[in-house]
Amino acid sequence: MLRYLVSVVVFCTTFLFAQAQTGKVTGKILDGEFNDVLAFANVLVKDTSKGTTSDFDGIYSLNLEPGIYTLIFSFVGYETKAITDVEIKANAVVEINVTLRPSSATLDEVVITTSARRNTEEAVLNLQRNSAVLLDGLSIESIKKAGAGDIASAIRTVPGVSVQGGKFVYVRGLGDRYTKSILNGMDIPGLDPDKNTVQMDIFPTNILENIIVVKSASADLPADFTGGVVDIITKDFPSQKTMSVSFSGGFNPDMNFNSNYVGYQGGGTDFLGFDDGNRKLPISPNTVIPNPASADNSSLEGITRSFNRTLATERQTSMPNFSMGFNYGNQFEVAGNKLGLIASVDYKNETLYYEGFENGIYQKNEDRDIFDLRFDRRQFGDLGQNNVLLSGLAGLSYKTNKAKYNFNVLHIQNGESQAALFNQRTEISNDIDVNRDNLEYYERSITNILLAGKHTSEKSDFTTEWKVSPTFTSVNDKDIRLTTFILNPDGTTNISSDAGFPQRLWRELQEVNLVGKVDFTKKYNFLDNKASLKFGALGSYKQRNYDIFSYEVAFRNVNTTSFNGDPDAILAPDNIWTPQTNSGAFIRGNFEPANSFESNQNTAALYVSNEFKLANKIRAIIGLRAEYFTTFFTGQNNAGTQVFDNEQTIDVLDLFPSANFIYEVNEKSNVRASYYRTTARPSFKELSVVQIPDLLTGIIFLGNIELQPSYINNFDLRYEFFGEKAQMFAVSAFYKQFNDPIELVAFSFVAPNQFTPRNSNEATVIGVEFEGRKNFNFIAESLKDLSLNVNVSLIQSEIEMPKGPGQEFESRQQFARNGEVIDDTRQLQGQSPFLVNVGLNYNNTNLGLETGMFFNVQGKTLEVVGFGRNPDVFTVPFNSLNFNFSKTFGQDQRSKVSFRAENILGAERISRYESFGGARENFSFRAPGTTFTLGYSLNF
Repeated sequence: MLRYLVSVVVFCTTFLFAQAQTGKVTGKILDGEFNDVLAFANVLVKDTSKGTTSDFDGIYSLNLEPGIYTLIFSFVGYETKAITDVEIKANAVVEINVTLRPSSATLDEVVITTSARRNTEEAVLNLQRNSAVLLDGLSIESIKKAGAGDIASAIRTVPGVSVQGGKFVYVRGLGDRYTKSILNGMDIPGLDPDKNTVQMDIFPTNILENIIVVKSASADLPADFTGGVVDIITKDFPSQKTMSVSFSGGFNPDMNFNSNYVGYQGGGTDFLGFDDGNRKLPISPNTVIPNPASADNSSLEGITRSFNRTLATERQTSMPNFSMGFNYGNQFEVAGNKLGLIASVDYKNETLYYEGFENGIYQKNEDRDIFDLRFDRRQFGDLGQNNVLLSGLAGLSYKTNKAKYNFNVLHIQNGESQAALFNQRTEISNDIDVNRDNLEYYERSITNILLAGKHTSEKSDFTTEWKVSPTFTSVNDKDIRLTTFILNPDGTTNISSDAGFPQRLWRELQEVNLVGKVDFTKKYNFLDNKASLKFGALGSYKQRNYDIFSYEVAFRNVNTTSFNGDPDAILAPDNIWTPQTNSGAFIRGNFEPANSFESNQNTAALYVSNEFKLANKIRAIIGLRAEYFTTFFTGQNNAGTQVFDNEQTIDVLDLFPSANFIYEVNEKSNVRASYYRTTARPSFKELSVVQIPDLLTGIIFLGNIELQPSYINNFDLRYEFFGEKAQMFAVSAFYKQFNDPIELVAFSFVAPNQFTPRNSNEATVIGVEFEGRKNFNFIAESLKDLSLNVNVSLIQSEIEMPKGPGQEFESRQQFARNGEVIDDTRQLQGQSPFLVNVGLNYNNTNLGLETGMFFNVQGKTLEVVGFGRNPDVFTVPFNSLNFNFSKTFGQDQRSKVSFRAENILGAERISRYESFGGARENFSFRAPGTTFTLGYSLNF
């Protein structure tokens, strides 16, 4: 009996050992003629009997013994491709993606032989080459080269792409409203739900497959973009079990371990990205707060004492930046089918400190001979911010022979605590100096669910894809506090209505976003060539509730000089009003009806698109999309003269034609031409009567219920050449004609701190883009691992100013300086005149060494359109130079250390007022300094 048991153990051990010694080769087979996969293509291992076929997604997989093999890829009517030098190692997975091109019917079988390369950059370039639309891509390989920990850090290397504020992606220099972000092909709102683009630093790179930036439209894409669509594609089926952890720490000499950092005592759960209740509104928003002079004032003392008494900033020592992450992926066999699992948890904690920040509001002098601007108010001080980002993603994929199902859940939790201590000088309205303490906290969360399916026919010639994606967004600004003390000439301080009483704000935003779509694809033959008909539908419902609850601290029979400029003394227990003393500080409401509204936006879309060959080398994609868009609004202005009760503010049915033509010059190069019509729609906040104050800057945003969508006609022309080893060159030209563009402008002649969106007249944008990727093996083979990526965009925009009494052109003439000539055109608000991205990268896979230097800059951009006495505001170019270094080591190169240096040049983020003949004055100034980050990751 023991002998049999030993035999079984030995057999099982031998079997398991043998199993453990196998490796795997996997990948995707792509159609070199159309932007599609090749289903049921053949994969054979030369000189063996082993082989397989790709599934309906073009994916294949083979288990092989360790060794070096040649793989043969073939499909009827296509060239056969032999991939040599495929090295299989025990317990390892090699990914080989292959593109097969149609063979000529007049020729015998063509066999193309090449060595295996594990370069996913080439896979993305193949996607660009075969795409029906003009696009640029960023592979996970490119992201790793850039040493980027999140998308925002990586995507700036894509041609025509810039990143604003380190978070938001703009394409072709156009502003936020003209760029759209989607996740796995579906709309997803960001942490700032009034932006069209998602905050890109919330997505860790370890969950990504690639990033695609689409620059020309087709009927199956959403119509509300003009610059580009950024599609963030997460991993689907892991090719093998993966599990990794990562840690990083960052240090900025100007920001971290600084004992002068400005902060305040928050809540016990701030480090997790949400408030523990320390900042909650202590009373119901519907509570009627009595006046101390009223007969029924007994509840006032209790209400006042229930508010958090902390109003002062405090000096602290700032912490370093740090982050950690964990991700897992695997693939299992279940009932003969594949089950894929991915999971990721990431945590970031970033501390920023801007010593000597500046905000200013300036106007032109009434005297035309005085060219320098005079300030309405300007403020200088110190600003501290702590930003916590916690995100989790879990996904399941299940694939059968003819169908695939996906279920993803993404949750993002963000908490940002901010404190500022500054002084302000006002001149135009009243001549006073003040000290201000500003405390703010923003709690944001997004939960996105994606349920999707793909079904194919027996011959894979008819495909149905469907997706349903609800998103729940919550944005709560909790207990924003601003306390102002007037600085008197005798050295005393006091509080009065001249500079404002202490303010407290709570903002609550709840939004539901439900999107569903279905796409059908039918492959057929047209004039003896392959063709593809695509049609489908989309429905979108977005609903928002928004409220601002405003309070202030007032005083009765109090000499505020007794506080000695200490904000925390204001609500000290002995200084609170009581019925017995009939003196002290008390809370009173400051409700404004305009700051509460409900609104919803609805989109219903149908489309049809046909991809076919006009001639042997000319491919056409012709489509038409119809979108019915409506908005409804409930709210009123403060005066009560405008009252809306679920009133329809926009009701439009639009047609969006698109035409893309691709001429294949040869196997390596294309010429593309396209036309498409798109739209840009106002956001919830813009299409309202809301009045939103920023207590830090003093700027007030005013909604505009009269806004209408703008429409854009787009033309693109591009030549592209694709070389070996991920080398390429492309030159593009584009022209865009805007009708009724929406711009952020100064509200009126006399209100310098109020800004509002408005429809302007017709505008045009014309630009060219150059992109090149080249390695240095043409100099010497030893330099084959050194490569240079360069892309440059040059753009010119022009808009005709609105004319007539009270319009922009007349307002500029009225306040022109002597000798100034006012043109009736200017550049488009939000449009950058140029973009430059340069990357010098060294990547040696044998050594596990990657290092590179990356430079990015965007040209001076009109940020706020001036009006009357208010001059234009421009963003100053930010010259971003970053360096990264990474090295793998240890068993099977599973460990990795990385180092990054960001903003090496110490560039400053500045926006400035500009006026004819006058000195430029700062609208906003921040000095981010240089940040150094050291990281470590381990793959299990």
